[in-house]
Amino acid sequence: MTAARFQDSPGRTTIAVLGTFDTKGAEHAFVADAIRRAGFATLLIDVGSLSEPTTTPDISSDAVARAAGVPDYRALLDRRDRGESVTFMGRAAAKLISGLAAENKIHGIISLGGGGGTAIATTAMRALPVGFPKLMVSTLASGQTAHYVGTTDITMMPAIVDVSGINRVSRAIFENAAGAICGMVSAYESRRRTPAPDKPLVVASMFGNTTACVTEAKRIVEAAGYEVLVFAATGNGGRSMEALIASGMVAGVLDITTTEWADELVGGVLTAGPERLDATAKAKIPAIVTPGCLDMVNFGERATVPAKFADRTFYQHNPQVTLMRTTPAECAQLGRILADKINRYEAPVTFLIPRKAISVISAPGQAFHDPAADEALFLAIKSNLRPEIPIVDTPHAINDPEFARACAEALLAALSRKR
Repeated sequence: MTAARFQDSPGRTTIAVLGTFDTKGAEHAFVADAIRRAGFATLLIDVGSLSEPTTTPDISSDAVARAAGVPDYRALLDRRDRGESVTFMGRAAAKLISGLAAENKIHGIISLGGGGGTAIATTAMRALPVGFPKLMVSTLASGQTAHYVGTTDITMMPAIVDVSGINRVSRAIFENAAGAICGMVSAYESRRRTPAPDKPLVVASMFGNTTACVTEAKRIVEAAGYEVLVFAATGNGGRSMEALIASGMVAGVLDITTTEWADELVGGVLTAGPERLDATAKAKIPAIVTPGCLDMVNFGERATVPAKFADRTFYQHNPQVTLMRTTPAECAQLGRILADKINRYEAPVTFLIPRKAISVISAPGQAFHDPAADEALFLAIKSNLRPEIPIVDTPHAINDPEFARACAEALLAALSRKR
């Protein structure tokens, strides 16, 4: 480890430049120079493991590997197995980077990479808190990035050309990336100097078909002194909400839109996984839950819907989104799943039923109006919830102001009891 430049700049805003310096050292050095010209300090961290670095790092790959606390790491690296090395260095970098951030030694991070470099760097970035500036310039940024980003706020920038030398295209991309991370870090440092007053956090789940309900409930809860963060119930949104609840930052949950469970059960594209609704139980915080949008399963374009569903009821939300109505049997199973999840909650929880409609398009006269399916859902919930859990069965549609108010007031009452 040769961190003289870093150590000679105590108190300076410092950006970590992390990458595989054995193959992409010159490119990372170019970005580091651009960052320093903008007035920031840099900390060059090498996570290459298959050959010697082409640029001198401030923290060597050996030092990164030692951060993982694995005594025989050198034997692993000496095997020259690229897959093992990438996995190992990602874990080690995550431990090192999270420690540096916690000690206020770095204030942002940037990396450039192809497949291996992106995997290592984003593993490290996912260990950092939301709001901490993270920028990944990657050859993979224009494709499917969910497994790199996860539930974090990593910014992915397409490299356009391979990260292989400085040329007329890469120069422009790398200089823009340096400017972007410097701007992100400036905003981050400004927030830290003048933090907004902290209010207790409430999270809410929302879909286009429950927007009116969540908007009104949010207004009422915020008027009572809370800050409400809204998450789109699109799979990744549900996972992000669960992760934030698990972090311990959240005081209460407005789980108005549990639709991701329909996709998980039936095979839609917006599933949040089988852990959806688990974090609230583990966090032991007050919540309200409703069956918002459990009438629909999400697919892409109509041609992408599996052939086995050919005889089902569909609604074309837009050219890219096809919704499929859940059946009475599926609704009964969804009711049992929600009840099983909620039965594990130890903090105050209330289940609210909007009997007239569980989404915009399940109301009378709309495409997904199916009283038998809705009744199967409601009956399964009522039959399987613990007797002491309150159920508020209302005659309203989910987006009626009266229902939104009932959700907000039930959560505020539960928060009051918890205090």
